[in-house]
Amino acid sequence: MMTEERDTGKIRIESDVVAMIAGLAAADTAGVASMSGGITEGLAKRVSGKNVSKGVKVEVGETEAAIDLRVIIKFGYKIHEVARALQQNVKDAVESMTGLNVVEVNVQVEGVELQKEETEPVEESVSRLK
Repeated sequence: MMTEERDTGKIRIESDVVAMIAGLAAADTAGVASMSGGITEGLAKRVSGKNVSKGVKVEVGETEAAIDLRVIIKFGYKIHEVARALQQNVKDAVESMTGLNVVEVNVQVEGVELQKEETEPVEESVSRLK
């Protein structure tokens, strides 16, 4: 948790807030399919937008933060390029919103999301009424 004391009072930023900012920035990065809650029984658990800090671990000091991300990448994207963009996007978002200096953003790729099969088009029913 970051705490800053001024003449007008204290400013405190909880670690959960930093994790939420990092999770939202990560989810907005092109090529990221989802955040991963960890590998259990060989399958990566997918996390919906309801819990944006899943797959995010942060350490927050007085003026610095370190962030660890676990992600699933979309098939067809260059993993190393997505990971670098992810590091920069998360660093920029956390620094601009909190004023903390982000010293590292570690990315662990836990899977690749295969393209979803296209479903066959559903035939539209023809209206019997004019």
